[in-house]
Amino acid sequence: MITAIIAEKPSVAKDIANVLNVRQRHDGYLSGNDYLVTWAFGHLVQLAMPDAYGFSGFRRENLPIIPQEFKFIPRQIREGKEYKSDPGVLKQLKVINEVFAQSDRIIVATDAGREGEGIFRYIYNYLGCRKPFVRLWISSLTDRAIREGLEKLKPGSDYDNLYRSAEARAIADWEIGLNATQALSIAAGQGIFSLGRVQTPTLMMICSRYLENRNFTPQTYYQIKVTAEKNGIPFSALSEHKYETLPAATTALNAITATGTVTVADVQRKEVSQEPPLLYDLTSLQKEANSKLGFSAEQTLNIAQSLYERHKVLSYPRTGSRYISDDVFDEIPSRIALLEQYPAFAAYAATLKDAALNRRSVDAGKVTDHHALIITECLPGELSDDERKIYDMVAARLLESFSARCVKDVTTVRFTAGNSDFTTKGTVIKSAGWRTVCGERDEEEEAAALPPLQQDETFPLQSAENVEKQTKPRPLHTESSLLSAMESCGKELQEAELRDSLKDIGIGTPATRASIIETLFSRDYVRRDKKNLVPTEKGLAVYNIVKDKKIADVQMTGQWETALSKIESGEMNPDTFRKGIEVYAAQITEELLQVQVSVTDGECLPCPKCQSGRILFYPKVAKCSNVDCGLTVFRSKGEKQLTDNQITDLVTKGKTSLIKGFKNKDGKTFDAHVTFDKDFRTVYEFPPRTDKAEGKGGRR
Repeated sequence: MITAIIAEKPSVAKDIANVLNVRQRHDGYLSGNDYLVTWAFGHLVQLAMPDAYGFSGFRRENLPIIPQEFKFIPRQIREGKEYKSDPGVLKQLKVINEVFAQSDRIIVATDAGREGEGIFRYIYNYLGCRKPFVRLWISSLTDRAIREGLEKLKPGSDYDNLYRSAEARAIADWEIGLNATQALSIAAGQGIFSLGRVQTPTLMMICSRYLENRNFTPQTYYQIKVTAEKNGIPFSALSEHKYETLPAATTALNAITATGTVTVADVQRKEVSQEPPLLYDLTSLQKEANSKLGFSAEQTLNIAQSLYERHKVLSYPRTGSRYISDDVFDEIPSRIALLEQYPAFAAYAATLKDAALNRRSVDAGKVTDHHALIITECLPGELSDDERKIYDMVAARLLESFSARCVKDVTTVRFTAGNSDFTTKGTVIKSAGWRTVCGERDEEEEAAALPPLQQDETFPLQSAENVEKQTKPRPLHTESSLLSAMESCGKELQEAELRDSLKDIGIGTPATRASIIETLFSRDYVRRDKKNLVPTEKGLAVYNIVKDKKIADVQMTGQWETALSKIESGEMNPDTFRKGIEVYAAQITEELLQVQVSVTDGECLPCPKCQSGRILFYPKVAKCSNVDCGLTVFRSKGEKQLTDNQITDLVTKGKTSLIKGFKNKDGKTFDAHVTFDKDFRTVYEFPPRTDKAEGKGGRR
């Protein structure tokens, strides 16, 4: 029996082939031992664009575009003004088709998740393949994990709902993103304004936080700080009351100073046990890598993916779970023992050798497609500096998560002086536990330990002063805080009841959030200011247009993510979800077509050809806003680039001023005006020559 194996990437295919001793190389696949091992490289097949359904250009009358049945086509690349199938993709699809045709069954070895399942099923359906297939579902790419996975292959039908969820998400993104983008761009009449199912609510969170921060008016207030000492150990405390004015604070300060003493009113001591942190999922790793290392979400994902695929030292990174199951827990002692050979953590790992491991991160019921991110049984070899940093973070977190609690004595003391009450807090670490791994401190520990204090003790007042403070706005979003907001978008909502009901709902998935953030950068909606995310003028313009529209509804987007999860679990019919999306796409399209948009300060230039449209300026062309007109002026002409002013002259005056330095096909330079011929194509008009010879107009 001949078995085909298809992986998501060539490198993974080669790893699997190596385990199976498949050595014979061919163009696009490997063979041997009755196996044919081939690969994709990401999405080879995609949803067709509107042209495939008979809708061309951005036309008001076409919207909303809701195909009755979606078509799948090979991945497209742009060539000039048009899209065509990627030749490399076509070649590999042909190879995969031939491999499938020669096989009796298929092992699906694409990434074990929603996207990976979609990648295979799109190819399988596009090729019209009917061969039976089974699923390799593994969480790491070590030789042992691959072998064990091949011994426990699962029926392909077990993942039908996972595919239905992937397809539903792709269709929702297509219908919402495409219709919203076209509708807003048509309403604007200038430029392309990209909107998306997850992209737009994410932009809303960045912009609303920015405007909240910018428009925040700080309020000044005052507290009183008193200082005393016992047994040579100084201690200080702040007034519980916050004074709105300096005179009010000064009056209270004078009363305290007049008293000259501080009295202990109450002492509360308690032992606090602090559980270790849970293991990382992708989002929590990205958040901490951004906070501690300044890495972008995408950078962290790429590094983790390399540690998983290339170095095989991390488990599958695109996980949304922070827990492991009992069978994985059985492997943890050996992973900790492995770190005894890793210099950075060798000493601490040795202390856990015979210790009872903390089970806080062990809960099979909370494991989703994949368990939490952990190290594999392979020690890292040569890693880059950035790879080493991410590996160390995951290794350290593994040690922390299975370590003992941190135990602290926390003392809270209330003082009186005059008619005012003061409080302070002191913390003493009894047993550092998991905090020993990285020597981490928390904010509470920043408070110095207090001397032993007893109720009713009185001490001379050493000093008392007014401390001026100001209320502070919520800080601008960083990638770390934005990931948190995307993970639990309900927390961003203003209504308390609604916020509580949606607190655990997120937008996007751990695997897609980084790419959504990067999309906002590529659209010129957001820029980085050090670690902060700041909207651009274009981003704020889009925000102001859509902030009260359905496309920006964080609540709705979060509920869709929940619906996609229900499709994956079999609790929801994808047709039900799709019908809801279709209704929503129609609603947002109607909303956006009706908006009054002003996104440019440039002057309005009527089209000289149709007289009804206006000229829109783009980086490579200027063209009429009326898609039926077709007037297009390419900026590149005779190895020169026409400026906005030159195009303005061409459109309003019929020709440009004399432009020097054009080059012909022979490389010779010449000077000319650019004008239109009778069909509104750009041609050269030459200045009069001294020999009276007429210059001939040459078409572009």
